Amino acid sequence: MSPHTTHPPQLLDIADPERSRWLELPAQRTSVRIARGFVGKGLAAWRLPVDVCADAVLLVSELVTNAVRHTPSARILCGMGLVATACLRVEVHDHGRAAAMPPCEPGPEDENGRGLLLVQAIAGGWGVERSRLTGGNVVWATLTTTP
Repeated sequence: MSPHTTHPPQLLDIADPERSRWLELPAQRTSVRIARGFVGKGLAAWRLPVDVCADAVLLVSELVTNAVRHTPSARILCGMGLVATACLRVEVHDHGRAAAMPPCEPGPEDENGRGLLLVQAIAGGWGVERSRLTGGNVVWATLTTTP
């Protein structure tokens, strides 16, 4: 599975702190719950539609889970921002060195391995790039914020 790499404006270039939020977390399983709460509360404060909030929380949950499970990172950075008219971008930065995402082809009996399939199905676009903040990877996804 390849990421859909249409590049919307970069979250890191947002200068207005009212349009972006960041959270640094330890790379532990308990951080997934914290990241979900951070995104849910932040998007509710921005008064985004409930379905957009739910999709963004799910995306961040999957991206943080992957960073915790599949990278050697001690810490991860979770960010979200309103990057363009009607566009929300979520990012998870890690300290991994992988150049690309591994193929994702879980079998019918596999209990894991479907996170990026969910990301692909829900996000308007997503991709993997080298992180300017951590030197590792940044996995990002975008959502349209209007119905």
